Amino acid sequence: MAEIDARFVKPENFVNRELSWLEFDYRILEEARDKTLPLFERLKFLSITASNLDEFFMVRVASLKDMVHAGYTKPDMAGLNPEEQLTRIGEKTHELVALQYSTYNRSLLPALKQNGLRIVSRHEDLNEAEGAWVDEYFRANVYPVLTPMAVDSSRPFPLIYNKSLNIAALIHKRDGEEEGVVDFAMVRVPAVIPRIVEIPVSEERVVILLEEIIERNLSSLFSNCDIIAAHPFRVMRNADLSVDEEGAEDLLVEIEKLLKRRQWGEAIRLEIEDNADKRILKRLRRELKIQPADIYEANGPLDLTFLMKMYGLDGFDHLKAEPHKPQPNPAFLNDDDIFTNIRKGDILLHHPYESFEPVVNFIQTAAWDPEVLAIKQTLYRVSGNSPIVAALAEAADNGKQVSVLVELKARFDEENNINWARMLEKAGCHVIYGLVGLKTHSKITLVVRREEDGIRRYVHLGTGNYNDSTAKLYTDCGLLTCHPQIGEDATAVFNMLSGYSEPQQWNQLVVAPIWLRKRFVRLIEREAANAKLGRPARIIAKINSLCDRDIIAKLYEASCAGVKIDLIVRGICGLKAGVPGLSENISVRSIVGNFLEHCRIFYFENNGTPEYYMASADWMPRNLDRRVEIMFPILSLELQEKAMHILEVQLEDNLKAHVLKPDGSYEKIDRRGKEPVGAQDTFCGEAVAAVKAHQALQDPVNTRVFVPVESHEDL
Repeated sequence: MAEIDARFVKPENFVNRELSWLEFDYRILEEARDKTLPLFERLKFLSITASNLDEFFMVRVASLKDMVHAGYTKPDMAGLNPEEQLTRIGEKTHELVALQYSTYNRSLLPALKQNGLRIVSRHEDLNEAEGAWVDEYFRANVYPVLTPMAVDSSRPFPLIYNKSLNIAALIHKRDGEEEGVVDFAMVRVPAVIPRIVEIPVSEERVVILLEEIIERNLSSLFSNCDIIAAHPFRVMRNADLSVDEEGAEDLLVEIEKLLKRRQWGEAIRLEIEDNADKRILKRLRRELKIQPADIYEANGPLDLTFLMKMYGLDGFDHLKAEPHKPQPNPAFLNDDDIFTNIRKGDILLHHPYESFEPVVNFIQTAAWDPEVLAIKQTLYRVSGNSPIVAALAEAADNGKQVSVLVELKARFDEENNINWARMLEKAGCHVIYGLVGLKTHSKITLVVRREEDGIRRYVHLGTGNYNDSTAKLYTDCGLLTCHPQIGEDATAVFNMLSGYSEPQQWNQLVVAPIWLRKRFVRLIEREAANAKLGRPARIIAKINSLCDRDIIAKLYEASCAGVKIDLIVRGICGLKAGVPGLSENISVRSIVGNFLEHCRIFYFENNGTPEYYMASADWMPRNLDRRVEIMFPILSLELQEKAMHILEVQLEDNLKAHVLKPDGSYEKIDRRGKEPVGAQDTFCGEAVAAVKAHQALQDPVNTRVFVPVESHEDL
């Protein structure tokens, strides 16, 4: 492996990862502003920008603040130290928030009203009948749940929970109290009551938010007081947990303790409605120790994630995109069991265009098959009512050897995973809590089965989680195989995870953190060497994030050697594309559509003998150096064609693709005079057409021409 050329690692050649992430949220916001999309899909996109921003602050901004507090001043690959990054992030985020609310107020609210849905922004705008209904709703449903909290010498400022919505008020007591004395009070908006309340007394559809109902009736909570001012506010806290794994006797117990601390970590962001009373703002700033740059004033309702709930309102299907129903993979459209089908040849699944059900069926069948001896699986994020976890428990109950690695450090899924780990242990499974110092992010299942010709190993490898819920929303790929060498490697993976054994060599799989970085670098260097010799050389990589300095430097080196490099990067991209003398042979595109692009696919031309890989890993330091990840090859020529088709269609997308320009900005493709191509629409149509074509072959008497479904607009 050659050394990194110093020419390619200058700070000016890179983009800061946090600022690049904010550019990704801007791309999502652009979809919310796209008037060609169905109206309710635009609401969903705006909600996603808010949800993304919450997590960004709780983790990434919080981490940078920790660095500043610790006196850490080392610059990132783009030359920015933590304090400089926070300043740039603050400027960019304030602009983003302003654009969010401009989109909400000037575009979405009027469009909703035109389509028969009025959102009451201020309770003062209610008419008499609506006001009477809202007040009665408050008395019957809300008042009994609320706890008003006055703050004075005997009652200290209460704990404000992370992400909770609250109303702060200035109150003045009547009846002989000293004139001019103003007290501070608060009430928490209860999360146990729906935030969106529909008012059923109007001819049109009318909804109001719960905090507006509470603010309208605040005087009933503070009797004998005048309400001088009241404003909703929300606090974001540091939720970036770090655990001393070396010193932890029981990792599960330590993480449970840390989860409780997440509610009262350092306050890093205060959201409050604009034009708030300065006395309230001053008090909140003092109590929460918030800097002015960390205050975000909103011209509208706080926490725009409520729009995702708004999407679920009945009666507005005509304002939503037609949902895609995941289709069965044609390989399973027969009466054979799943093991028989896998023995016929490797099967590549493409979710959510194709159903996730074969993966669930794989585990469920193994749980009940008397010939199955053992099941081993890694779990990173699973659904709340996971059929896979239930099947693993049943397998243990049926006497199988079941080993499950449950990654307790999966951020924001820690509590869910703790519960699953305990349940699996009670069922008799051998549960591993991950490796010290590493997150196990790989997606692998091994089923060991006794057959007539001996023991056979069946393996599922995936780019996404074993989560049947998100499998309907995320694009991912999965491979089902009984290839002997992959089965042998899968056994080695689980032996490595459960014990201390490290294989001398791997047959087909490539595993991080020890081997994967070196393999990627060698593959890139090989393409560069071929290009210098005038041989066919090309790289296509579809990933979620690219911010590893050394990988980027190697891509620059390959570009300068003449390698054509096409990158499909959903989110963070620390590489600069199309820069003369640096990256003029590199193109970068990001697709933001109905589904969250999540699969990782890699193509290397290899002098006319292409190699195809899929992986659980992105090109990020954490994936290559601090996680257990797996990259697996696609060996079947038929499946290689399918993988290439996925890449080619994404590279042809001119509806949802945003292309990275040399100046660091992204722009949609100008498709004037071109046939519109939407990759996600294409895959939806192809999945439906494949099933119909298979059915036609099974029923030649009724054979007819099948046309793919019409493309539908993305979310």
